[in-house]
Amino acid sequence: MDVEQAEAALVEHYPRLVRLAYLILPPSLGRGRRVLTAHALAQRALPRSRQVTAEGLLPGQRDAQGGGGGSAGYAYVRLRVLRAALEANQPLSPRSRPRRAQFPAPLPRVWGLRLAPRAGGPDELALHEELSALSPAARAAFVLRGLDRLDEAQAAEILACAGVPEPRAALTEAAGVRVPGGVHAAALLASPEFDPCSLQARPTDLLRRRQHVRAALLGAAALAVCGALLVSWTVGGPEAPAYSPAQRAALDPARLTTAPAAAWRSSARQDFSVWPARGSLVGDRALLGRALAAWAAPGGSVQVSATPGTQTGGPAGPPKLLFAGRTPRANVVLLYDGLRIARYAEPAGQNDGAVALDLVRVDGADAGTSSALVVERTDGNVRYLVAPWVRGVASRDLRVPGRAPQKLELAPDGTTGPFHAPASQGECTSWNTLETTDRDGTKRLYTDLGELAPAHVTAGAPAAPKEVASASARSAWAPSACALGAARTQGVRAVNSWEYARQVLPEAAGTARWTCTRMDTWRGPGSHSLAAFQAPGGASAAVVAQGEDAAACGARAPEVLAGALWKSPAGSWFLLAAGSAGVESIATSGDLEGSSPTRLLALPAHQGDQARLTGALSGGGRITPLG
Repeated sequence: MDVEQAEAALVEHYPRLVRLAYLILPPSLGRGRRVLTAHALAQRALPRSRQVTAEGLLPGQRDAQGGGGGSAGYAYVRLRVLRAALEANQPLSPRSRPRRAQFPAPLPRVWGLRLAPRAGGPDELALHEELSALSPAARAAFVLRGLDRLDEAQAAEILACAGVPEPRAALTEAAGVRVPGGVHAAALLASPEFDPCSLQARPTDLLRRRQHVRAALLGAAALAVCGALLVSWTVGGPEAPAYSPAQRAALDPARLTTAPAAAWRSSARQDFSVWPARGSLVGDRALLGRALAAWAAPGGSVQVSATPGTQTGGPAGPPKLLFAGRTPRANVVLLYDGLRIARYAEPAGQNDGAVALDLVRVDGADAGTSSALVVERTDGNVRYLVAPWVRGVASRDLRVPGRAPQKLELAPDGTTGPFHAPASQGECTSWNTLETTDRDGTKRLYTDLGELAPAHVTAGAPAAPKEVASASARSAWAPSACALGAARTQGVRAVNSWEYARQVLPEAAGTARWTCTRMDTWRGPGSHSLAAFQAPGGASAAVVAQGEDAAACGARAPEVLAGALWKSPAGSWFLLAAGSAGVESIATSGDLEGSSPTRLLALPAHQGDQARLTGALSGGGRITPLG
């Protein structure tokens, strides 16, 4: 194949090749830089020599139209573009030789303009977020299959030729992309959102350009002025995307919505939608604008975190303002878009460091799960903003049920005084929680699990959990409090502890308690259940079984069964097991054979014995231990 054949393929399929490079390049480059880099990679795909060796080239592939895209020339330049785009995703390392694609392209260059593809609709934005979360190889696999309509074997062969070490793994990851219902991936990939050849041109900051020119003429003394101007850029930076009219409306501080101060009193629902806007900075348009811009297009100085299952894209419309105020170390903004809470925090003075953007989904919140949000967490202390229906707050140690709560100051803007949050590491000697008292006297308990929305703590049978407001409920929770550490940063919405059985131990050793702790998430999947055994006199319960995404110990399937080997004070070993009230009998097999006609089992055993437990339910059916 000669160079003219490759050039003809490049010219004929140039838009498709540029689109392929644009989709594979790292999203962190920003839309403007990705456009120019994609064009540069496509233009550099032309071979330098007059003759191209056919060795290693793939056989021609059929394109979406079934035509010329399958030529050897197109296969060659496509492979060159694919290799360069994958190399551009690799970080520079002193241990490896740098590649040309890892550096900014000197050409093409556009001065004084920002170029970006036209903004797409919600389906395109959703697909862009899905692709951003993929590895470079998986993005390449998805684009080859969707854009060039290649089957799995063809895509794997091309990825291998491009240097991808595990093409099948990349294809498997790409297959997990969730395309919006009713829309084909090829149609979305062919939309204007991902077309770097059909662009919108917008000027860069004209006033700032003029200031930079003047500053350059002043010499070295004016460099300090230039630096001050640079740090005053918006969070999106010069590569901020071109927004549609709807997106611009969502980012306009003047269009933020607020709830009337007394809306929660007459509303049929109690959740974040009826929180009024509070804080001393609710009128600071500049601060609110920076918060909205950071949410829509976080720049490199924005540290973004999100709970599992929470989308990080900007709001679809003007969100609701819940809070804008000062804390001792930062200016904080809390926003709500009906699905998520966004917390924006910038250091006092705005120039002292990076800003933070935290996101958590709160869809389906009720009065029990919308009473508090974290405003600030520093030096091991946490400060909350509470709902307008809360009239009092206190800190209560869940590990010491008999200790009186420590009253916290509640400011007029709804923020609490700081108190020590539960330690994430080390020995669990205490577990501080937030206790709220509503205006109708209802008390609720919340625990900080390292996220923006604290988890609601309840106790009792899964079908009808109750608030932890009595001494007995707090005493039941105390042995299991430290188990809450297993749910940190998992997007937990509510935690319930249930004492499902008590068992008189052999050799007159007292009465043991069996509890089940279930942690449900905002997203639905990802629940975590723990069965624990507490021997008499023990300060903490020992976890003996746990399950992920298990229905047991929940409202849909409240029954639970668990067992453990126990050593008596006299040194004898026993197999103990207990089921909830719906378990009629228990049987065991393996190293130990035996059964019990009740929901409690105790058999003599030896250290290290292995046994399989099964239980019969009173309504028919079988149950196995949690796990």
